[in-house]
Amino acid sequence: MEGRRAAELAARQSFGKLVAWLTARCGDVAAAEDALGDAFLAALRRWPVEGVPRAPEAWLLVVARRRLIDRARRDRTLEQLLPELDAVATDPDTPEPPMEFPDERLRLLFLCAHPAIDPGIQAPLMLQTVLGLNASRIAAAFLVAPATMGQRLVRAKAKIREARIPFVLPGAEALPVRSAAVLQAIYAAYTTGWDGQGDDGRDRGLTQEAVLLARLCAALLPEEPEAGGLLALLLHCEARHGARRAADGSYVPLLEQEPALWDAGLIAEAEAVLTLASRAGRPGRFQLEAAIQSLHAHRAVNGRVDWPALLGLYDALLALAPSAGGRVSRIAVLAELAGPERALAELEALAAAEPALKEHQPWWALRAHLLQCTGQASQAQLAYRRAIALADDPAVRAFLGERARAAFPAPLPDDPGDRRHAGRP
Repeated sequence: MEGRRAAELAARQSFGKLVAWLTARCGDVAAAEDALGDAFLAALRRWPVEGVPRAPEAWLLVVARRRLIDRARRDRTLEQLLPELDAVATDPDTPEPPMEFPDERLRLLFLCAHPAIDPGIQAPLMLQTVLGLNASRIAAAFLVAPATMGQRLVRAKAKIREARIPFVLPGAEALPVRSAAVLQAIYAAYTTGWDGQGDDGRDRGLTQEAVLLARLCAALLPEEPEAGGLLALLLHCEARHGARRAADGSYVPLLEQEPALWDAGLIAEAEAVLTLASRAGRPGRFQLEAAIQSLHAHRAVNGRVDWPALLGLYDALLALAPSAGGRVSRIAVLAELAGPERALAELEALAAAEPALKEHQPWWALRAHLLQCTGQASQAQLAYRRAIALADDPAVRAFLGERARAAFPAPLPDDPGDRRHAGRP
């Protein structure tokens, strides 16, 4: 069992780093992923019997390189890679010391942002190749069907291979152009891990990896204020990590968190990074989102939320970078200022204009709350039921269930539109 657990841990923690290193040598993302997949399968077979190697990452790297060499000998398009791959194909039983791959991952991020790749698939491609997310989780982050996302990813990797896109960082003048997709992917990775975070170390590792990549980008692009804006945003969110769960593991929403539990050091760092970014005078999406989190952080100082200022920031954000999630969050702020009736009307109008929101868990959670506030008990019950079904985090499901039971002592009715746990794929 120890060997199997070690292989699974390596897969969670090292997939993206190893794919990046291999892709740097072969220039074929799909081939690198296939070779690494074979290496992980070999680890699952051998480690439980032979024991865990001293350097698991290096062992996996050696086995994956051998798979690439075998393929290169059969595939003339990879033939030119044989000398380099052979030169480093050492014995997996006497592996080299563990390696660090931050530059390789950064190169792979910017490779995926190459102008020859469809801009709509660049960020999802980064999430899969660098961070190891599967198509289903990526599809959820971008509100598309998993099968559709899978097909797009396959086509993008084929494009890299067929167009012989070089695995090199572009010139300094091209970095800012490509950075928008890179920053978007890092943000999507963080939010994916954040939304799924509970006791799963994979999701916690994903958020930490995203913060590290944000730091690397901010260092690489010191003149790009949005890189600093993203780093400030993630640091503000990380500062609240310890307050998201009570001592018993139950979920605590932002407005009910105890500010004394927030990490003051991370907040101070986030404020300094955001201040530096704002001096460029080029406000962008991530700077505005970081400013929104900064306003929430000020509750630790004055004990209140400046709702009018928060609404103004959301208006500015949506004018610059409209998104369904941003609109839902703005409506939640509006409810504090204009009342639940007006907020509910806007929420329903939003869903009519964007039907995909009917699969967006925050929309249902807010709708349930607003229906409850306006005295529409039966509709609120159904909305809570749907929000619970769409929540991936067990702690969030339990929180919503408690809110629903506290408001409505009668059992929650079944939602005929909910097939999440009814056996449908």
